[in-house]
Amino acid sequence: MISRYSLPEMAVLFSDRSRLALWLEVEILAAEGWAALGVVPVTEATAVRQRAPLVDEAFVEAVAQREQMIDHDVAAFVDVAQEAIGPPSSSWVHYGLTSSDVVDTAQCATLVQAADLLIDASSALVAALKRRAIELADVAMVGRTHGIHAEPTTLGAKLALWCLQADRDRQRLRAARQAVAVGKLSGAVGTYSNIDPAVESYVCRQLGLTPVPATQVVARDRHAEYLWACASVGASVESFATEVRHLQRSEVGEAEEPWRTGQKGSSAMPHKRNPIVSERLCGLARVLRGYLGAGLEDVALWHERDISHSSVERVILPDASLLAYYLLRKMTAMVDGLVVHSQRMLDNLDRSLGLVFSQPVLLALVASGLERDVAYRVVQRDSRLAWEQAKPLRVVLEADPEVTLSDDQLDQAFSLERALRHAHRAIDALEGVD
Repeated sequence: MISRYSLPEMAVLFSDRSRLALWLEVEILAAEGWAALGVVPVTEATAVRQRAPLVDEAFVEAVAQREQMIDHDVAAFVDVAQEAIGPPSSSWVHYGLTSSDVVDTAQCATLVQAADLLIDASSALVAALKRRAIELADVAMVGRTHGIHAEPTTLGAKLALWCLQADRDRQRLRAARQAVAVGKLSGAVGTYSNIDPAVESYVCRQLGLTPVPATQVVARDRHAEYLWACASVGASVESFATEVRHLQRSEVGEAEEPWRTGQKGSSAMPHKRNPIVSERLCGLARVLRGYLGAGLEDVALWHERDISHSSVERVILPDASLLAYYLLRKMTAMVDGLVVHSQRMLDNLDRSLGLVFSQPVLLALVASGLERDVAYRVVQRDSRLAWEQAKPLRVVLEADPEVTLSDDQLDQAFSLERALRHAHRAIDALEGVD
């Protein structure tokens, strides 16, 4: 992932140093696991840990140079690590293991750390949405369906629904964390032919992972589930950001992204305040969704394993983690600083000339004795007249001899308070969201 969208706390997890450091820790733990069984002398396992090299840039470079020679990354790593540890202790490094024992277990440990960051970021977004939803619970605005004015709603209700969706994303992230919090050290085809299952149990326990049955590799449906959780985050953020983009349009003007002092919206037009963050998030969500497709294709491998998934995962797992984290952090900042123009929301409600109350008028006519289709056609006709003649719908209705509703009935039908009397139900649903 390019540095522009890579936040450091997530990026460091997928650095070469972090990757090789985890590989080394798996190797050291495996030696200690063997020592606990009496296979490896305790003194040698102790020496493996004590003499283990510092995984710094020089170590990373040494592994890279060795890989250029032998064209195998794990074998290159083992060679460099053994050379640093020195004989005879180094002979017990990678004892009974296959490459995927090291790579898959370390990778899952990394994904667990990444999932923890994503869950924390998701929790921050949920908290921001809940706070703003409660704050804006009574800010009335027009609801839109198909981009057309529909009926009144509140900004708080809108944000409450976003909060509930973000909370579902958080639940998916928690489930994905559990799915990838696994490890395997069971050998070339997963039958423990050259390694004791107790070694696997020891290594996984030390890393906070659960040992699972496997072939040579951990089943990739787990990784696909992790990618689905990341993609779901992206889809939600895109949904929220798309709404902000619409509300910031000049013709709407009901809300806008936070604006920093000194910020410029256009290199040519000084008046512009463009929804650049929302647009960026929508674009990145498209990229994030693509990783899920690749992850699903990685599930089907030949026999006990091939490496068609390996090259894919080197790209999609770090990038999906980085993008999902970036999207969550940026969306949280946007929600926290969202600028709300509540008067403009009321003005836009009024611009509908009362058309947003067409359904309660329809229901009042039905209740007065008109057949529903007849009542529908009356309100439809009068609504069109109101729009074309730029007259309030109520005025047109009052002049229509087919409309026999009283002033009190019309007052009720055109009451904003009546329309929003149950809008707090969405806010109330946030009580169980922490």
